[in-house]
Amino acid sequence: MPQNQPGSGPTALRILLGSQLRRLRESKGVSREDAGHLIRGSESKISRMELGRVGFKERDVADLLTLYSVVDEQARKSVLDLVRTANEPGWWHRFNDLLPNWFQAYVGLEEAAARIRTYEVQFIPGLLQTKEYAKAVITAGAAGLGADEIARRVDLRLERQKVLDRPGGPIFWAVIDEAALRRPIGGVEVMKAQLEHLVDLMRQSSITIQIMPFSFGGHSAEGGAYSLLRFPDQDLPDVVYVEQLASALYLDKREDVDRYTEVMERLCAVSTTPDETVKLLEEIKNEI
Repeated sequence: MPQNQPGSGPTALRILLGSQLRRLRESKGVSREDAGHLIRGSESKISRMELGRVGFKERDVADLLTLYSVVDEQARKSVLDLVRTANEPGWWHRFNDLLPNWFQAYVGLEEAAARIRTYEVQFIPGLLQTKEYAKAVITAGAAGLGADEIARRVDLRLERQKVLDRPGGPIFWAVIDEAALRRPIGGVEVMKAQLEHLVDLMRQSSITIQIMPFSFGGHSAEGGAYSLLRFPDQDLPDVVYVEQLASALYLDKREDVDRYTEVMERLCAVSTTPDETVKLLEEIKNEI
């Protein structure tokens, strides 16, 4: 049975629980339709549960465990304890009024990841932004929002960054297009401070930053920014996150993950080394 690991957020725990229920169902040869009928639901509800996309009712899970012939009390307790933990709200719950549903899932996955690899084209990755840079980005994209709401959005971004300082936090590897470093977000002083911040962050062993330089020309990731997340539990598949204007794609099929991973490997191979990154960051800062 899956165990709750330190740092595992409710989003990841729901996926773990759903994966466990799917394996139990398949091992007994029970169809989704029959399982759904048992819990007074539908095949679609079982599918959403097994993908970890909904919350779980203890009664439903207990009934499914019985259907799947899980009678050992300790085994049942392990799963039902996980139900209660997976249903607990994450720290980001207090920002729910700011977070669209499609992004809440990403914050939960980010919290549980063991490794995050990201490619950014337009902005510095959110986990690496200074407060002033984040405020400038959010203000530019938040027409009509008041100062208080902008401040809360900045607070949310800074809260997300704490995952990188947490003991046992994720390895973070970013490839940033040179265009994002030269775009004067927030003005000269804000950009200089942001570039200095990136240099400081590279002193952390868990953070690697590479730059895709203009000099390279066209490359395999011209389609846009995306992130790859890997988790400590082998039952959780890698996830590709592709953000769009008003929605996001979450891809976990092996062929999709492999395709995006291959592109990321190519980006890393042709981008700056860490030493070259520091040098280029200093050059850009002096040119601003």
